[in-house]
Parts: sequence; structure tokens; C-alpha cells
Amino acid sequence: MAEPTMADAPGPESAEFDAVVVGAGPAGSAAALALARAGRSVVMVERGPFPGSKNVYGGVVYGRVLDAIIPNWWEDVPVERWVVRRSTMMMTESQSLSIDYRTGAWGTAPYNGMTTVRSRFDTWLAAKATEAGARLLTSTVATGLLRDGDGRVVGVRTDRDHAELRSRVVVACDGVNSFLAKEAGLLPQSEASHYTLGVKEVLSLPREVIDERFGVQGHEGVDIEILGCTRGIPGGGFLYTNTDTVSVGVVASLPHLAEARIRPEELIADLKEHPSIAPYLRGSSLREYAAHLIPEGGYDTMPPLATDGMMLAGDSAAMTLAAGMWLEGVNFAIASGYAAGQAVDRAVASGDCTASGLASYRADLERQFVLVDHKRLRKAPALVLSDRVQQRYPGLLCDLAEGMFTVVNPAPKPGGLRVTRNAAAKHGVKLRELAADTLRGLRIFG
Repeated sequence: MAEPTMADAPGPESAEFDAVVVGAGPAGSAAALALARAGRSVVMVERGPFPGSKNVYGGVVYGRVLDAIIPNWWEDVPVERWVVRRSTMMMTESQSLSIDYRTGAWGTAPYNGMTTVRSRFDTWLAAKATEAGARLLTSTVATGLLRDGDGRVVGVRTDRDHAELRSRVVVACDGVNSFLAKEAGLLPQSEASHYTLGVKEVLSLPREVIDERFGVQGHEGVDIEILGCTRGIPGGGFLYTNTDTVSVGVVASLPHLAEARIRPEELIADLKEHPSIAPYLRGSSLREYAAHLIPEGGYDTMPPLATDGMMLAGDSAAMTLAAGMWLEGVNFAIASGYAAGQAVDRAVASGDCTASGLASYRADLERQFVLVDHKRLRKAPALVLSDRVQQRYPGLLCDLAEGMFTVVNPAPKPGGLRVTRNAAAKHGVKLRELAADTLRGLRIFG
């Protein structure tokens, strides 16, 4: 697929638009697509040479959010592999315990999750927007906001010959720690505790080797999520398959990582050498290393989504769902971006692009999975990143499994309660704490 280029950029004579979308990632492209389909004039401003060139993602994209936006999207989306096996692994330095699920249903349309290369996926989605009539301005940075005499946002300044792009609404999709959101006063002073650092290595392996080691074939893929691999630093790890590469990495709490004075690549090295992971990676070679800041504070840390003449979507609005079993971002970015575009269309039609005129955006998200899931799981980050879940439970559960499955005849088999007590005592966990956390988890995830 041809990448949209600067040839798609507007000239000086067309520097006023219904909307300027800053960022051509999933949120920005979805917003531009919705606006272009509604017949609105819209330009995407992308700092990279093409969409996705600056983006990093360490997990799986859940594409069903596209069902109502791009019918039969799976027919031309640039997929690496369709995930048919999802494994959750808890580990210590020498043990691991996995809950492994596999289904053929995820390997047929409309599929469930896919691994994809962000540079290809983002380019594909941006092309859907430009095909619908959106403009794309690449290799351009939005350096600041334009305001009218009443303080309302009316466009952006850029670093391209100091050009200005004026619009009725600016949709900021410029990612985590958005500079435009900060300038607009929507993003408060950042708290490091609300962020994690995701780092990954992309390792080359022949396709047939990946198929054999992971037990897959064709376009089938595997996603393994890992707890207990970060030296006690709140976070987790992952391993997933692409066509002829595998991605392995960790996500770690930003302040705890700094406090521990451990470099993230050390954590990846530990993970790669673990006896449960090393056999998958034997003989691989490094193709790529990347790092990315992730907003994981959840619903309670989200900024206001709109002000006069401006809206936030995707990571700019802290819409990454970090809830233990789920770490999702792209699907939330697409849904929020598309909803933002629809809200701008309504606001332009009504002639009211103030915060009040844009308020239907949040109302829409409150009815969709975007904020429904975030609100329901708002307490999940605190539980998942707690000391017991991060540092004690992986070892407790591994020892519990070892105690149940170790045969020491002629001694009789121990009862489950006895094994649980022994494992809990070994890791400094009281049974009432275990029961309380279990109940807390049921209330959050139930």
C-alpha cells in the first residue's frame, strides 16, 4: 500500500479547515475518517515522515472496533498473525505457571486479536481517511495553539515555515504527555505514578521455526502475558509472534524503575533467559529495540476531554486500559477518535464549537465500551500493581502448583488447604489477605 505523503498536504490557499487533527495514529486517523465521511474539511498533521513511523506498540490490536467503521476490515488490514492462543504466565526466577487458552474461532473472520506492525497498520488506517477526503501533512510538528480574542482555540502553529492551520476545532491525538493538551490547560501536571515505560525487542526467527516452537501454522499467532518478571518492580512482560519475528518486552512502573536504578533492557535480558521463555527464542537475532511511555492511571486520571475549540482522544486522553488481564490501547484510540470526529461534525453543524457544543463527545463515550470499561475497571490498576500481586502472588501460586503436583510417596498427598497455607506463609501472605484480594478482584472484574 502506498504511504500517504506530503503531496497530500494542503497549500497556503487551503489553510482553514473545519478541523485540524494533530497526530495520524489510530485516534487521529479515525477522527479524520469520521469527519471526511461527513463532508467536513479536515487535515491531519503528522510529525513523522509517514503515519506510524514514530509509534511503538508492544501488544495485540483488537480489531473488532472497526466492524462498524470499515466493513470487512480484515480483508485488507496489514496483519502479521491472528492470535489463536492467549496465555497468562506467572513466574519466579526458576518457575512458571500458565493459564493457556486456545481456540480456532479466533483464527477465522471476524477474528479477535492480531499482531501487526504499527508503521503498516497506521499507514493503512490513515489511507482510509485520505481516501475519504482528509488531507495529510507529514514531517510537520504542531508547535502550539492559535487562539482568538476570547481565548478559544482556533488552530495550530506548525514548524513548516511557521505556517498556521486555522480550524473550528483542533482534535489533539498527539499521544501520551500531549504538549497541546498541556498548553490548553486540559492536562494537569503529570504524576510519574500514572505512567509505565514499555520496552521491547523485536527478534528475527524463520517463520517455520516460530510455527514449530509455538505450535501454530499459517497466519496463527500467540500472545503470552507475564507477571513476576520485573524484579519486584510493578509491571509485567509479554511475548508475541509476528510473521517472521517475535516481540519480547516488559512494562514497568516509571517511578519504581527509576528508584531501583535498573535499566529496562536488564529486565528484558532476564526474561529472555528464563527457562520458560529461552527455548522460544533460541537462535534469534535482534532486529529492533523500542521504548514507549504508557498512561496507565485509568479512569480517575483522565483529563477533561474538551474545551472551547479543542478535544482530546486516544493516549492524549489517557485512554489506555491497564487492567491486568487487559492492556489495550489501539482499540480505545480508534473508538475515541471516531467518536471525536462525529462530535466535531455535530458541533460544526450546530455552529457551537465551545466546550458545551462538544460535550456530546464524552456522552457518546460514556455509552460506548471506551468509558464503560474504564469506569468499571477504574480500581484495577491499584490492585494489579499492588505489592502482593506483583511480588508475592506469582511465587505463591507457583509454589502452590508445585506442592499439589509433587509426588513424595510413601508420604500421603497433602490437602489443598495445607499446601495453600504453606505457600502463603513462605511468601508472607496471610490467608485473610489472600481471601480479601480474591474478593476485591471478583468485585472489580466480575
